[in-house]
Amino acid sequence: MAASSSFRTGPSRDPILATSRPALEKPLKKKPAARRKPASGGLRVAELFAGVGGFRVGLERAGGFAVVWSNQWEPGRRKQHASEVYTARFGTEHHVCADIASVPTADIPDHDLLVGGFPCQDYSVASTLKNAKGLMGRKGVLWWQIHRILAQKEHKPRYLLLENVDRLLGSPAGQRGRDFAVMLSSLNALGYTVEWRVINAAEHGMPQRRRRVFIFGERGVRAPGRGFEPEAHLLEHGLFAGAFPRAEAVNAITRFALGSDLARLSRTFNQGKGRSPFENAGYMCGGTVWTMKLKAPPVAGIVLGDVLVPGSEVPRDYFIPKRELPKWRYLKGAKKESRATTNGHRYQYAEGAMVFPDALDRPSRTIVTGEGGSGPSRFKHVVRTPDGRHRRLTPVELERLNMFPDGHTAGVPDGWRAFFMGNALVTGVVERIGRELARRAARR
Repeated sequence: MAASSSFRTGPSRDPILATSRPALEKPLKKKPAARRKPASGGLRVAELFAGVGGFRVGLERAGGFAVVWSNQWEPGRRKQHASEVYTARFGTEHHVCADIASVPTADIPDHDLLVGGFPCQDYSVASTLKNAKGLMGRKGVLWWQIHRILAQKEHKPRYLLLENVDRLLGSPAGQRGRDFAVMLSSLNALGYTVEWRVINAAEHGMPQRRRRVFIFGERGVRAPGRGFEPEAHLLEHGLFAGAFPRAEAVNAITRFALGSDLARLSRTFNQGKGRSPFENAGYMCGGTVWTMKLKAPPVAGIVLGDVLVPGSEVPRDYFIPKRELPKWRYLKGAKKESRATTNGHRYQYAEGAMVFPDALDRPSRTIVTGEGGSGPSRFKHVVRTPDGRHRRLTPVELERLNMFPDGHTAGVPDGWRAFFMGNALVTGVVERIGRELARRAARR
């Protein structure tokens, strides 16, 4: 597919895809973009673990939201690049660049919606599930900072929207689903009902195959009555059903109760069983869980070829020298070979082949944090140009795959820009959820 300097909406004609067009490059030194105020009765937002502002980009595009407080902090880093990008784009007002554990709850203004992509290194595909430390991991404990804010707030936010890798539903390896069960039970104790859905952005016409679990909490919801139909809630009436209405049931819904004793739940939940009881969609109210597997029939939309910049805009060092191509082909190819550990132990290593170069007529693979840098890699994207050369993706192209404005991360080194996009969410998913949430909130 021919390269384009701007998004094409594709056959789906999705209004969100049509309006999420890239803006011009904005280096950090430029004046921040004007803030969009919510319509009358709009929702006040607190954004935790803000990164470079993916939730904010999506919600501001949706309309009806105003971020009243944000926080971003990368532990162990002298230079806080992500926070610098965030404040360059949105301004410094109400933004705190500090460890969230050091921020008193009283310093966080009242808000209607708490959002955050809480750190997922402990669950991500970059490591095996057996190595996942879950809630007790170095960054996993930040879940309890979310809980602390919700618990201590006198005026608790009505809504909660979180994002994480879908592996969270089955973590840790020894007790599949325990971490998510603890989260649900703790939110139930705070008066929240919870709905979740695993969403693959590409299945909804967006340019990247990025699968993440979105978790929506709401306070003040009445307990389901005798006529409650959980299947209808997940397929027709819930927030995610409104935002992504084409889902189909794959299996029958299951129901089970969570305990309210978190310590006991941590010790005993799903102990000795090989599979998590949590499917890719579900609902929890009053400690009762209903969950089922859903599928979303794919729709045509933006593909990798649609986000590529003209060749004249690609820096020379993004092109791969011909002498380096054998290394790339080896790393991306199928392997079955003997390898040795550092202590001399030999083992058989095998992995399948990856498409090389990446297909331009399909949504891209998932961006990972190691996307930057010129060194050969199995996971970096490589495209073939019309003149037969091979190159890596530029920062602007990576931003487009997550549906950020062009140049959103400009002003920091390219390696960091790639890292940010490997950590980011697809803002079009948040935009679609935000539109549905704003619609529902306006009716209350």
